[in-house]
Amino acid sequence: MNRDKYRTGYVYILANQGSSVLYVGATTDLLKRVYHHKRKYLHGFTGRYNLNKLLYYEAFVDMDSARIRERKIKGWKREKKISLIESMNPKWEDLYNELKKDS
Repeated sequence: MNRDKYRTGYVYILANQGSSVLYVGATTDLLKRVYHHKRKYLHGFTGRYNLNKLLYYEAFVDMDSARIRERKIKGWKREKKISLIESMNPKWEDLYNELKKDS
């Protein structure tokens, strides 16, 4: 049985400092995952492009739903991703500290 299936899931969008590159991901522990991105513990695409600014996130009742939403957003053009970010975060602020305060 897949334990993640029954855990809260999150979809998130990260950007680099200039917001020239966007990354869409999914996780069961948003605060921990973003912390890892910020500390460059995660190598690959996010490390290579220095993606550590949390611009957007959504919570889901389970990880399966989060993964479905992640795949959908990843298929979007950049303009649609930008509209999604601006619907929650019009100033493009890093939401990580706000998230930390709320936990």
